[in-house]
Amino acid sequence: MSFLHETPQEAVREVKLEHVSVGGRLFKMLRPTQPYRLLDDPTIIRAFERDEYLPYWAELWPSSMLLGEVLLAEPGLDGLEALELGCGLGLAGIVALSLGVRVTFSDYDSTALHFAARNARLNRFEDFHLLRFDWRDPPSLRFPLIFGADLLYEERNLNPVLNTICNMLSDNGLCLIVDPDRRPAQRFRAALDSRRGQGLEWSAKMLRGTIGSCAHEATLYRIRKTDAGGCPILKSLGADDDAGKKPTITDKLGDVPRTL
Repeated sequence: MSFLHETPQEAVREVKLEHVSVGGRLFKMLRPTQPYRLLDDPTIIRAFERDEYLPYWAELWPSSMLLGEVLLAEPGLDGLEALELGCGLGLAGIVALSLGVRVTFSDYDSTALHFAARNARLNRFEDFHLLRFDWRDPPSLRFPLIFGADLLYEERNLNPVLNTICNMLSDNGLCLIVDPDRRPAQRFRAALDSRRGQGLEWSAKMLRGTIGSCAHEATLYRIRKTDAGGCPILKSLGADDDAGKKPTITDKLGDVPRTL
């Protein structure tokens, strides 16, 4: 079952403008001043009760900055069509736009797409697209380049993310995923391994960087779509895979830094 959400504009309240350095380049980024307060909004609470939704989009995550650095170092991107998965505020996609990539920002919260578009325009980019969808129901579109940062924060997202990559990555296309090694990472690697020789090939590399005054580490996954094996679809994790009581918002934030 797919789920689409819209964080109410009035819940966002104040916003602030930041200048974010990625690989020595400065980008303007507008974001909510107090993203953690979004959790008190009745619409967010109802969305959590329905689909365990949380407004992760409202924070500038370190992994998105590391992904931006990866994109800056990647050769041959100029002119490519690309999809950013779970774009949030859109930083990685904006870095890609600065390299001549034709970017489609995607998220399942329309307010995230609003901020991504606004931030792209703040950085003087107008040639981009927006796409709202749930990873559990990806559209029939193909891209030679897909990228995303910090998508593996919940175990239930692993198979939908991989299925989306399989469905939306062009044959011989490249997907770049940067993840700060949250708890689901080991299972993600196992899921990738299950598809070796069946449509996907992959490698992993440790990234290290300093953002502000803090050191950060993450893993870069380079995933290639091949034309062999058809990239089989894996079932989404369901109630039988997640034993125990229904999680609360506090439970869900347990593996996420307290910036949201």
